[in-house]
Amino acid sequence: MTDKQEYAADKDFIDEKVDAERASITLDEEENSPIPEVAAIVSNKDEPGLPVMTFRFWVMAVLFSCLLSFFNQFFWFRSHPMTLSTLVIQLISYPFGKFLARVLPAGPLNPGPFNIKEHVLIALTANCAGGTAYAVDITVIQKVFYGQDFGFLANFFLILCTQMLGFGMAGVLRRYLVYPAAMIWPANLVQVAMFNTLHKDEELLPGQWTRFKFFCVATLCMFFYQWIPGFIFPVVSSIAWVCWIDPKNHVLSQIGGANGLGVGAISLDWNNIVSFLSSPLVVPWWAQVNIALGFFIIAWVMVPIAYYTNLWDAQRFPILTAKLFTTDGDTYPVTSVLDPATASLSQTGYGKAGPLRIATFFALTYGIGFAGLTSMITHTWLYHRHKLVAQWKQSRTQSEDIHHKLMQAYPEVPDWWYAALFTGMTALAIFTCQFYGYMPWWAVLLAILLAVVFALPVGLIQALTNQQPGLNIITEYVIGYILPGQPIPNVTFKTLGYISMAQAMTFTSDLKLGHYMKVPPRAMFWAQLLGTFIAGLINLVTANWLLNSQPNICDGSKEFGCPHANTFYSASVIWGVIAPNLMFGPTSIYNAINYFFVIGFLLPIPFYWFKKWFPNTWVDNVHIPVMLAATGLMPPAQAYNYTNWLAVGFCFQFFARRYHSEWHLRFTYVMSAAFDSGVAFFGLLSFFIFSINDIKMPIWWGNPETEICRLDGYPLMSPKNGMIDPWAINPEAEDAPKYNFPKAYIPPKL
Repeated sequence: MTDKQEYAADKDFIDEKVDAERASITLDEEENSPIPEVAAIVSNKDEPGLPVMTFRFWVMAVLFSCLLSFFNQFFWFRSHPMTLSTLVIQLISYPFGKFLARVLPAGPLNPGPFNIKEHVLIALTANCAGGTAYAVDITVIQKVFYGQDFGFLANFFLILCTQMLGFGMAGVLRRYLVYPAAMIWPANLVQVAMFNTLHKDEELLPGQWTRFKFFCVATLCMFFYQWIPGFIFPVVSSIAWVCWIDPKNHVLSQIGGANGLGVGAISLDWNNIVSFLSSPLVVPWWAQVNIALGFFIIAWVMVPIAYYTNLWDAQRFPILTAKLFTTDGDTYPVTSVLDPATASLSQTGYGKAGPLRIATFFALTYGIGFAGLTSMITHTWLYHRHKLVAQWKQSRTQSEDIHHKLMQAYPEVPDWWYAALFTGMTALAIFTCQFYGYMPWWAVLLAILLAVVFALPVGLIQALTNQQPGLNIITEYVIGYILPGQPIPNVTFKTLGYISMAQAMTFTSDLKLGHYMKVPPRAMFWAQLLGTFIAGLINLVTANWLLNSQPNICDGSKEFGCPHANTFYSASVIWGVIAPNLMFGPTSIYNAINYFFVIGFLLPIPFYWFKKWFPNTWVDNVHIPVMLAATGLMPPAQAYNYTNWLAVGFCFQFFARRYHSEWHLRFTYVMSAAFDSGVAFFGLLSFFIFSINDIKMPIWWGNPETEICRLDGYPLMSPKNGMIDPWAINPEAEDAPKYNFPKAYIPPKL
């Protein structure tokens, strides 16, 4: 019997098995999801016999996971970071899978055409590998700022347990966040639409492009265009025209400058637009409206009022920065307040350096984070308590919609698999933290407890809004009081508590995608483990390579400024070295920040009752936790990143969706993935051609040596509370005030 005959016989057997499995499930052919958006996009049919974990899957899953984790970790270090989304892998893997199906011999290695479930599983694996491991931040600040190195094995163990602990939680959360029809997970609908359209024959009008052709052309266009803002003409990356009106006007520069509040600042650089936020082309418009309201109220109302009324001596510091200062505006001497023997706070050193000061905007963002956390609890109780109770009763006895019924054709992952993984990763975390000295064993258990408590309410918000409130602030706040003066235990506790929950959300979201696409749950389990393991290993190897090869990385490098790592380091000093009792306690000028806990807890209540009294009004779309989480990335994100992000979101998620709906449905998400890919290819090529060889673009008016707006990053007042004029400063003079910025940014004396 030939290979093709054997394959045909196997196919007949599979077809008989499929018929038997389908006969065991009684379905109404007209039944569909009760959610209109889901019913319009997700198929209500299934083919249980499609092969999934094929040789083609293993080849592409490993290859693309390695590439994606390397790309994203590499770009994480850059001064303008970006993240390649799984949509890129989703699009690239399609023709690659079709190619393998064509060239491989028919049989076990090539069981028929490349199918949609293989494709989904490849994307799920890559999705687990797409995010940069948060624990890499600990390795970076230890090596760059604290002069410590626990070794590769310790770093890898810490990454592994923090990245995989959430997987065990996802096993419990699936009953409440995956099975119910009401848990939509909007970001997954984007991927479902893409999978369906790639795997069906598109009905094209004469001259109309396929989505894949559009992706290739858009990627090339962005690749060539990115040379303009990225290398040839960088001025267009941030056009602060408001500041240009009068560059010597300090207040105008702070309001309109890219390093200030960014009012009117325009960016023609896609990398800048998506540097810190996800692509505006995939976030629902109503969620963008909430983000816009939160941003405008916080950044353009609260912050200017606080700064120009000199709240907390605000005018001694720049208006928007994550840097750390002494009371007179000088750079805070962190190393001098640390005991070299214990790497913890020295009271003698602290007494000499004095209290730590931060920009008022930075302090307010912590307060907003406090409010966002407590508002999440109130919002979840007010809006979702009945649903939670009902789902608790129905979780083991009732299937809510057609998709859950179709999934009954596949054996579910046993609870003990998730329990074993959770237990094993907990044990590894305890061993790693205790043996290598990251933090005590009991702190591991406390961090995990916090993650478990908040996982469900955070998951409800993300499943409905595509926005994820973080636990990073509350975790560092808690451990800062318990273990004051110890920066590395503080950031380790934060990472373990925050990322365990965040990873649980990633795994749960992927389970929902598999639920929509009818991928066997056990195949999803192994695919997610594979992607997570690859990501942790590649992230750490890439980070070590850059740390060892790039001079001044994260500490003075223009190209590899590491904005995330620098903010992470500042947080380690605020919450770990100085600790919350000294930073936000009764004796601190920032003590009022603690009242934001109460404000956030109460804020959703009036909106809830207003919605009850006046239904079907604009207040129906108000989502307080999303609004409060709007500025959670500032700093390191700049204000103009938000304004340009919102402008692009308006063009596509509102205007194009309303007035060009057919084009929007076909091409918007494809264009998002294409633009990300084009920028990524440019970034890598320019690095290996120019940056490594220290080749720079010649200075000209489109690439000036100094910025036109040079005052937006300066404080408004000197330590003696007198108005300063940086344009008249001679930085070489002995009596010149210290502004905590490189001399290249200080304008010469006129």
